[in-house]
Amino acid sequence: MNYKKLEQTWRWYGPIDPVSLQDVKQAGATGIVSALHHIPHGEIWPLEDIRERKAIIEAAGLTWSVVESVPVHESIKTRRADAEHYLENYRTSLRNLSKCGIKTVCYNFMPVLDWTRTQLDLEMTDGSKALYFNWIDLAIFDLHILKRENAEADYNDSILQRANEKFAKLNEKELADLRVNVLMGIPNEKEIELETLRASIKEYAAIGTQGLKENLKYFLSSIADVCTEEGIKMTIHPDDPPYPILGLPRIASTLEDFEYIINEVNKPFNGVCFCTGSLGAGMKNDALKIFNAVKERVYFAHLRNVTKDEDGSFYEADHLGGDVNMYEIMKALSEENAKRDTSIPFRPDHGHQMLDDLAKETNPGYSAIGRLRGLAELRGLEVGVTGNY
Repeated sequence: MNYKKLEQTWRWYGPIDPVSLQDVKQAGATGIVSALHHIPHGEIWPLEDIRERKAIIEAAGLTWSVVESVPVHESIKTRRADAEHYLENYRTSLRNLSKCGIKTVCYNFMPVLDWTRTQLDLEMTDGSKALYFNWIDLAIFDLHILKRENAEADYNDSILQRANEKFAKLNEKELADLRVNVLMGIPNEKEIELETLRASIKEYAAIGTQGLKENLKYFLSSIADVCTEEGIKMTIHPDDPPYPILGLPRIASTLEDFEYIINEVNKPFNGVCFCTGSLGAGMKNDALKIFNAVKERVYFAHLRNVTKDEDGSFYEADHLGGDVNMYEIMKALSEENAKRDTSIPFRPDHGHQMLDDLAKETNPGYSAIGRLRGLAELRGLEVGVTGNY
């Protein structure tokens, strides 16, 4: 097989990122995954702002390869009366990105929270720190902090008992830290009042899983013409974690979900961001099977690993450790990449906080050295799989 290299990219939060573009170059990545985080959700991305960000990246000798993300406004996800306004803004942003030659966009359709962890600094045996999702702690947040109506019904007796026992031993600071950690998944990391979260949960309860699926179909159908005309590839990120939490529905968590997404708007622009960590956290998910089912629509990949326990709680493992067979994933990804005219971009997703970064303020999961290690391991794995130096 005539292998070619995958495109090695790195997520960069822009000029405010504590990890510099020079750091990225030294890590060995050539492409940047970035977004205009200073633009409020739902607003148009101005052409001049896109050009400015692109110029900064290119001045460092790198390429802006993927946008992650152009956020989908909650009015679109819930299909409120003002949804068309935000859809038109979204289409304009896509056109502006296309004018700058940026054609791959990652997005998610998760309600309210972009991702959820209960601890951001779980200490590993080697002293490094990892992100952690623990069902016991989520139940404590749900039952005793959020105090969601009928939340008990979403947990089994064992988790409820352990959550109540642990809650009785927590102090005010520990509860405050848990609250902050769970709500860290709010886009742009803005503070949200618990009452606002409760209202959103009720809104999504009325929409339901099927309603959210229909709203995603509506969104994709509404941008289909622009994406097709401009040659833009949209890649939906799997739910993180890939199961309902806090009463919020999930629609991008399983093989069946992705088959629905692709088949309902069956056009080449409608693609997948294949995230091994998000999918690997699902107790019933076979990440390799999912990849093989949707591989022709995989336009971007996040490679990370997780280790789960019997409850389904998980922590972010080493990139080549954990429950996901990264060798088989890299082999399948490389084989699909060999069929493409242009290489599939991937990035080392998340990474342990380690070495000098332990004393630094970093974005959760996005310190420099842990991702550098992950990229180095994944680069070596790709060479081992393909023999392509």
